[in-house]
Amino acid sequence: MISLPPVSAETDEKFMREALRQAGKARALQEVPIGCVIVCGGQIVARGYNRRNTDKNTTAHAEINAIRRAGKKLGDWRLEGCTIYITLEPCQMCAGAIVQSRITRAVIGSMNPKAGCAGSVLNLLEMEQFNHQVSVTRGVLEKECSEMLSGFFRELREIKKNQKTVDADSGVNYNS
Repeated sequence: MISLPPVSAETDEKFMREALRQAGKARALQEVPIGCVIVCGGQIVARGYNRRNTDKNTTAHAEINAIRRAGKKLGDWRLEGCTIYITLEPCQMCAGAIVQSRITRAVIGSMNPKAGCAGSVLNLLEMEQFNHQVSVTRGVLEKECSEMLSGFFRELREIKKNQKTVDADSGVNYNS
């Protein structure tokens, strides 16, 4: 495994704030607000945010979008020496892509107890059985990352509730 220079909590928070900005872009598109950045040599080399509904593409997750961009920018599919900052613990697809791309370190904001694969449901990033393991730091700006997601879903539930009220008031039954 490639070793990275020591990273401070301040540096992790700085780059996680950049990932939160990317999540804000997803939210502006009415996508689940998940964002990430990939850092190499202290510089952001790629950014990504969730675009599944916008692109009508199951694989258009923040991490996948950023990994594709980083590979193009760095001229290699191997992202050794890079750190990925993600606002939400990656799913199995994204965790697999992080391992396959040989990213050295992952920094995660909020954990995902229902579908996370960096320690919640599974831990694909640190499995000794794979030929590459990723060093993981969890809980960076956890409150901010969690609040962005919970606020989004709270608003979504309110919109659905209001839509049901409008439908009931109009006398239209969409369940027939």
